[in-house]
Amino acid sequence: MLSSQAFLLFLAAALLVAITPGPGIFYIVARTLAGGRTEGLASSVGLGLGGLVHVLGGALGVSALIMASAEAFTVLKIAGAAYLIWLGVKTWREAHIVAPAEVPTTGARRALREGIVVEALNPKTAGFFLAFIPQFIDPTAGVAAQFVVLGLISVTLNTGVDLIVTHWATRARAGLAKRPTFIARTRQASGAVMCGLGATLLVARRAS
Repeated sequence: MLSSQAFLLFLAAALLVAITPGPGIFYIVARTLAGGRTEGLASSVGLGLGGLVHVLGGALGVSALIMASAEAFTVLKIAGAAYLIWLGVKTWREAHIVAPAEVPTTGARRALREGIVVEALNPKTAGFFLAFIPQFIDPTAGVAAQFVVLGLISVTLNTGVDLIVTHWATRARAGLAKRPTFIARTRQASGAVMCGLGATLLVARRAS
C-alpha cells in the first residue's frame, strides 16, 4: 500500500482539489439558493454518491473503457448536460413563485436523486479520477483496492466542502428571505448557473 509520505501528499492534493471552486460547488450553491438548506444538503450527499459511481467504475475498469471510447463519452456527456440544463430551466421558470406556500419544493429525496444523476452522468468526473488517483497508487500492490480507498477519501473531502458551502449559502438565503424580488432574481441566477454548467459539460472534450 501507499507509504506515509505518499499518503500525506495525496491528502494535501485531494484537499486542494476539494476546496477549489468548480462545477460541483457552483451546483450546490445554486440548489441551496433555489431550494433551501434541506435540498442543499441532499444535493451534497447526492453528488458524493454520484462520485462513488465513478470510483467503483474506475476500480473495475469501466471508467477507463468509457474514456477510451469517443462514442460512449459523447452519449454520457449529452445525457448529463441535458439533465443539468433541464434542472436549470425548471428552476428559472419557477423563480417568480416567491410565497413559501406556493413554492413547489423539490424535497430531500428528489434533490438527492438529482444530485446522484448529475454527478454519475458527468464523464469529466470519471476522467478526473482516472488522471488524479493513479499518480498515488503503488503498482506493486492491489491497484483496485487502492483506487477505491483513495477515491473514497477524495469523495469524502469533496462532500465535506459541499456541506460547508451549503451552510454558508443557507445563511445568505435566510438573510434575504424578506426580499422576494431579490430571491426571484437569485433563483433565476441559480437556474442560469445550472444551464451554464450543463453547457460546459456539453462542450467537454475527451482527454487524449
